[in-house]
Amino acid sequence: AGYAFIALDKNTGKARCWGDSGYGGNCSGMDFTGVTDVYGSGAAFMALDKNTGYAQCWGSRYPGGACSDMDFTGITDVYNTEYAFAALNKNTGQIQCWGFESYGGDCAGMDFTGVTDVYNTDTAFMALNKNTGQAQCWGYPSYGGNCNDVDFVF
Repeated sequence: AGYAFIALDKNTGKARCWGDSGYGGNCSGMDFTGVTDVYGSGAAFMALDKNTGYAQCWGSRYPGGACSDMDFTGITDVYNTEYAFAALNKNTGQIQCWGFESYGGDCAGMDFTGVTDVYNTDTAFMALNKNTGQAQCWGYPSYGGNCNDVDFVF
């Protein structure tokens, strides 16, 4: 993340976090047993057990540090901007976004069926279907969050 670090021993489930406690630098009391992956944004972290779909988020609440009410079962990939996350299940096209809306934290109503790749900047996401050249972008419009006029077929 931007203001904190995490060091995780996946074998024991023990972790150490340091840096700004408001941005993820304090993970005391958290259990990282079974965590397969850790992701960080500029203000928050997500620890995910891809086998069970269980996740924990911490750090600054609104830019991604709160995900306890979300189901991550089947998630294959997680991406982040500076203040948002996107968790994708490539097999079903299901995606969940959280964090600041203007940084990509809201992808409600978007269809991600057939997405082959997701790319991110600090402020926006792009979901691409390489087979059809179709893409969707969301996040901060002036910095890549709007790709309506871009032709991705080469």
